[in-house]
Amino acid sequence: MSTTWYECKVKYRKINDTGVQKVVTEPYLVDALSYTEAETRINEEMAAYISEEFKITNIKVANFAEIHPFENSDRWFKSKVSLIAYDEESGKERKTNLYLLVQANDVKEAFDNTNGMMKDSTGDYTIPAITESPIMDVFPYFTGEEEQLEKFKSIRDSHKEKEEIEEIKVIDNSIPPAPGFIADEEE
Repeated sequence: MSTTWYECKVKYRKINDTGVQKVVTEPYLVDALSYTEAETRINEEMAAYISEEFKITNIKVANFAEIHPFENSDRWFKSKVSLIAYDEESGKERKTNLYLLVQANDVKEAFDNTNGMMKDSTGDYTIPAITESPIMDVFPYFTGEEEQLEKFKSIRDSHKEKEEIEEIKVIDNSIPPAPGFIADEEE
């Protein structure tokens, strides 16, 4: 199932660096199934950050194919990626544009992060534009099951490691020992 991202604009009073209150409207992204869920989620998320009242002024579907967060980055960049395909019937190159939201500290890092995300693609591509996005934060959907899944995976992996160790300990008696090898006598 594909993820649908909604851009939600939130209007509230913010205290700037000089200590003056100013009314600002900032865009945020939420992962939701519908406009109603997006409104509910942005209200829940913003209630945790804003103690005063706020207003949701706009909700629209965001035009991002993928969202790529990176650690130690505080800004979001919109990367335009052109996928290049050769049309055999007309003999021309066809470009299909898609937009990625990539987290980075500057444009160069955003370019590097975009290339890193696209390196496994099988087709040719170009990155014609990278611009800083006004998006303040991104709120992906978590069910709470992710933590349980991580615990399950770590338990599963630890059991696989034990099985591999036990397999190594088992000696196949059909293989003759190497010359000069003295086997332990069985009791």
